[in-house]
Amino acid sequence: MNYKYRLLALDMDGTLLQDDHEVSEETVKWIKEAVRQGIHVCLSTGRPFAEAYPYAKQLELTTPMVTVNGGEVWRAPYELYRRALLDSKLVEQMHALAIETGSWFWAYSVDRLYNSENWTDDVANQEWLKFGYTTKDHEVRHRILMRLQDMGGLEITNSSPINLEINPQGVNKATGIGQVCELLGISMSQVVAVGDSLNDLAVIQEAGLGVAMGNAQQTVKDEADLVVSSNNEDGIVEVIRDHILIEG
Repeated sequence: MNYKYRLLALDMDGTLLQDDHEVSEETVKWIKEAVRQGIHVCLSTGRPFAEAYPYAKQLELTTPMVTVNGGEVWRAPYELYRRALLDSKLVEQMHALAIETGSWFWAYSVDRLYNSENWTDDVANQEWLKFGYTTKDHEVRHRILMRLQDMGGLEITNSSPINLEINPQGVNKATGIGQVCELLGISMSQVVAVGDSLNDLAVIQEAGLGVAMGNAQQTVKDEADLVVSSNNEDGIVEVIRDHILIEG
């Protein structure tokens, strides 16, 4: 079949996964059918590899993956293609800001997850991929955002309305999927990108077809080409059935 789109880039939380963190049987069925018909399916997530791979395995995906919001691109499972690290001095500043504002924070190094309950004294000698804050206090979150913007050198998004996620400037899911396109020999115009949060915005804007889930943040819906059902209502099935597996 001659399909217009060749790659389906799927965010995980709030998109591929239902609120119970499972993939519905119907969604699994349609993803496997897309793969059978020659469509590349790529997980594109803020999660680290270790938290994303079990779902790739469940879906029997051996294609590239984008993890930690584009901080890592995998050529295939366990085969790293590219990695973008945060400056450890910026991590120290972001940690100090979290303490100052009393916000819950977390950070992914290459080796492990750190958070408010479990931090390290040896920031300088770690390889850092992503830093994040969570607070329901809108004013505090806004204050953190302003300070982060003043630091410079940072790409700031979110994966829910109450958090902030930080990667090195210029590193996002769009750059990650762009690298996947290089690996597969296709163009961004052949990509369908699906997501629900601000960390999906860049790739939704750059893909050939940008899709927002029904549960997506309003900014994402506003920028998308298409809005489908929610993550709990098999929105991914709609994308595959009605927009990918049709002859271009």
